Amino acid sequence: MADSKQHIHLIDLNDHPVSWWNKLLSLAHEIRLNPTLYSKACEGKIMGTLFYEPSTRTQMSFQTAMLRLGGTIIGFDNPATSSVAKGENLKDTTKIVSGYADIMVMRHPVEGSVKAAALTAECPVINAGDGGHLHPTQTLTDLFTLKEEKGTLKGLKIGFCGDLKNGRTVHSLIKAMLCFKGTEFVLISTPALSLPAYIKDMLSAAGVPFREADKLEDAISDLDVLYMTRIQQERFASREEYLAQKGAYILDKAKMDKAKPDMIVLHPLPRVDEIAIEVDDDPRAMYFEQAKYGMYIRMALIYTILRGDGTASKLIKGREHKHTVCSNPACITHKETYLPHYFEGSGDILTCEYCDNRTLI
Repeated sequence: MADSKQHIHLIDLNDHPVSWWNKLLSLAHEIRLNPTLYSKACEGKIMGTLFYEPSTRTQMSFQTAMLRLGGTIIGFDNPATSSVAKGENLKDTTKIVSGYADIMVMRHPVEGSVKAAALTAECPVINAGDGGHLHPTQTLTDLFTLKEEKGTLKGLKIGFCGDLKNGRTVHSLIKAMLCFKGTEFVLISTPALSLPAYIKDMLSAAGVPFREADKLEDAISDLDVLYMTRIQQERFASREEYLAQKGAYILDKAKMDKAKPDMIVLHPLPRVDEIAIEVDDDPRAMYFEQAKYGMYIRMALIYTILRGDGTASKLIKGREHKHTVCSNPACITHKETYLPHYFEGSGDILTCEYCDNRTLI
């Protein structure tokens, strides 16, 4: 199974050069200021939305973006109402829908699933979140929010707080911010929810300063940005494990009083109890505005990809290792067993092309 066509996909933001990101950010700014100029930009185009797990903001943001561009939408937001409920595999579902649509947006709870779908898709594919792995359009939303609100993407000290282990938004934004000079990170979590080792390795290899902290109130005072995340019940093996971490970090007015006057608070939403309602009235709370920014950057993304503006990068950069099994139990290759086992690297350590997990052989 090889790349069927050289479409411009968005699976991982880091597959594209920073110059392409900057073009998207500039276009989103233009659309935000002059939305009516783009109201028919995608007239006659169809977007397929395949949401295998619940979503409010991402799904509606994509749908609204396409409608505001003059396009139309097909798809599902509950696999129980599709042939998935009858046992149809990922390849067949996405192959069919990509044949109907000009562009396809997909969210799936299993890591590496969107890249697996893109391997045989007949149209460009956008990753709207694949398990705890990546969420590139949320990253674009975050970058756009930072650029609009802070005026720059350079020299920012960003604190990430909450579930840093399973938070795909955290993983994606950290990888993206490695590309901008002067970035520093403060990683605020319990030991059980700390950032995965492979991302810490990326930080170290890039020479980007970071420190870990276990108390939000001790870390908040010198941050330019605080990125809060919820403790994600759906990523835990049992409710008991979830309850042991739930409520570990709550941002309230007392903690906000310790922050800088121009610090901004972001959150990919939905929130549960990690940001007190009283914080909503603080002008530094940007998470609702952040969700609105997401619509504009997705309009820019859809328009750009449908115009063919960009470089179609190869989905598979390594090769097939037929007898090597990805050591990540959450990888799509364990669910969709027909998939070739593609890995990058050589020697004793290989990196799974689907989920980026390192596997010893």
